[in-house]
Amino acid sequence: MEAVRFNLHTALLDWQFGPFPLLVLAACIAAGIWYLKADWALATRGRRWKAQRTSSFFAGLVTVDLALQSPVATLTGRYFEAHVIQHLLLMIIAPALLAMGAPMTLILQTSSRRAKTVWLRIFHSRGFAVLSHPLTVWVLYYGVMLAFFLTPTIGFAMNHMWVMDLINLGFLFGATLFWWPMIGLDPIPRWGASYPLRMVNLLIGVPLESFLAIALLSSRQTIAPMYTLSSTHAGAGVLWVLSELFTVIAVIPIFFQWMASEDRMTKREDARLDAEAAR
Repeated sequence: MEAVRFNLHTALLDWQFGPFPLLVLAACIAAGIWYLKADWALATRGRRWKAQRTSSFFAGLVTVDLALQSPVATLTGRYFEAHVIQHLLLMIIAPALLAMGAPMTLILQTSSRRAKTVWLRIFHSRGFAVLSHPLTVWVLYYGVMLAFFLTPTIGFAMNHMWVMDLINLGFLFGATLFWWPMIGLDPIPRWGASYPLRMVNLLIGVPLESFLAIALLSSRQTIAPMYTLSSTHAGAGVLWVLSELFTVIAVIPIFFQWMASEDRMTKREDARLDAEAAR
């Protein structure tokens, strides 16, 4: 990847227009068109789809494109800080926003009976059960991240951009599997996560991300040949601060959802006991 210098022009206008970024843009546009058509299909049946879900899904698509086509992607050729920002966009912000759009629910509510049968067969298949198993997801989310940043893999990938493109798609896929049960809006066959497990899944990342950041901050070698040592340390700092910040931001609403769920269960149980007493 050609090295670039950070300046106002690069930061604002140096977008990527190679085959892969254009393919990403086309995929995002296609996904957006499908989502709007599905939303409209529900409206024609007199059913209302929440505007918050639509806006979240489109924000997720925009985030994916920003990570892989915007100047953020361009600056990864020289600045590890940009690479970290790209990584966070693909592994935290974009998949969480897409999951908040509940696309699987929309698919099941708007597909034909035949298509719905196919989707349900996939979701309940043994292969998908293995792929979406919590242990598999932890490896894809945390294990792959540690292996990528703590081995020469990052340097090789950045010198062979088609490899980096595939790895970025893999990051997004693994993060989608991770955040799908965390958000919990879509139906999740077999491995639906309780609220305590959601919080544990997120809190597991705190020591792992801290370990990764400390390892990079204490390193006396650059993480990859195209990055300087100061950029390596700066990127590690960005990774440490933002990953922990995003974890806290994600834990807070899950905690309040948990409390609200417990409150609803208590009210239902009280109502049941009152009804039994009245009888």
